[in-house]
Amino acid sequence: MRKEAVDEILNVLDRDYGTSKEGFYHHEDWQLLLAIMLSAQSTDKQVYEALPGLWERFPTIWDMAEANLPEIENAIRSIGLYKSKAKNMKKCCQQILSEYGGKVPLKIEELVKLAGVGRKSATLFLADAYDIPGVTVDTHVLRIARRLGWAEGKTPVQVEKELMKVLPKENWNRINFQLIYHGRAVCTARKCHCDKCQLEQWCEKKADS
Repeated sequence: MRKEAVDEILNVLDRDYGTSKEGFYHHEDWQLLLAIMLSAQSTDKQVYEALPGLWERFPTIWDMAEANLPEIENAIRSIGLYKSKAKNMKKCCQQILSEYGGKVPLKIEELVKLAGVGRKSATLFLADAYDIPGVTVDTHVLRIARRLGWAEGKTPVQVEKELMKVLPKENWNRINFQLIYHGRAVCTARKCHCDKCQLEQWCEKKADS
């Protein structure tokens, strides 16, 4: 795809979905990391509603690390996969305390060693916490990037590398939420709503569509 076409698409995404998003409510880095972990396979609304009570109940990383598992489960019971997430949250905090002196590491290679933290969560954390450029690839980004002809890879890591070559660095951090919004409203997994898609003129409609 021509650079001019990529720039035109990015301008449309900026116009329609904005260049910044509302972050998860938190006071400390470890809280933001856990909030991002909670958002996996859950709605942002569910996470937003749970966080104030969660941080009030566990105000420090030591409180979370030392809490009984049922306490954490009860605090996030409204969120999908709450049992496994509670287990990972507790272990993650224990690892941050024992292995990193209570400070969340700032390298992806170290972040992904923490319980419950994958490459997607790690990249998103670095972007949200420190504005460190990175392309976060979830199912929406993977699907739409292929349909636009920006990437051909079939795995998140492959698509991440391709998008880092195609997209200007200043757009990396926001492409995730922009394509999530577009994927939920227009270019869904079930069907491409091309009749109302503002990107239709540039779309190559790859095989997965």
